[in-house]
Amino acid sequence: MNQEKFITDLARRAVEEYIIKGKQIEIDENELPEILKKQAGVFVTLKKNNKLRGCMGTFKSVQKNAAYEIISNAMTAAENDPRFPEVNKEELNEIKFSVDILSEPEQVRDKTELDPKKYGVLVKGGHQTGLLLPDLDGIDTAEEQLNIAKRKAGLNQDSNVEIYRFQVRRFEEND
Repeated sequence: MNQEKFITDLARRAVEEYIIKGKQIEIDENELPEILKKQAGVFVTLKKNNKLRGCMGTFKSVQKNAAYEIISNAMTAAENDPRFPEVNKEELNEIKFSVDILSEPEQVRDKTELDPKKYGVLVKGGHQTGLLLPDLDGIDTAEEQLNIAKRKAGLNQDSNVEIYRFQVRRFEEND
C-alpha cells in the first residue's frame, strides 16, 4: 500500500470506527510508514461535495506520534468542529479526507517572506493564536492569509502579531 493511501485510510478508518462503533481504532505501530512514527502537527480535513465539512488539527504535536495525531484530529473534525453538525454514518461514503502533516513553524519578520500557496501561517497575539493552512482556494495573497488567520484568532486586522510560517505535506484521498 502506498504511503498516501495508508495515511488517508488511517483518517477514514478512525472516523468510521468512531462513528459506527463509538471507539478509537487500534493500530500496529510496526506497520506505520516512517513519516507517522515521528511527532508532528497534523490537520485532518473532511470535504463533502467539494465543500468543507470539518477540519481540526494541532500545529504542535500532543500525541506520541503523527499516526495518533491523525486519529485524534480525524475524530475531532468529524464530531467537534463547531462550524458543522457531527458527521453521521449515512454521509461517510460522500466524505473525502485529506491529511496535512506540518513542518516546524519558523518565525518570519515580514510578510514578504510569506507565500500562501507554499506556506501556511500562524499568528500569535498575546495568548490568542490563529492558523491557516497553505494553498487554499480563493486565498491568493499573504495579506488575505494574515487577515483570515487574525480573524480566526479573534484579533483585529491591525493587531500586532508574531508571524510564523510552516510547510505541509498534504495527503488526499483519490476519487
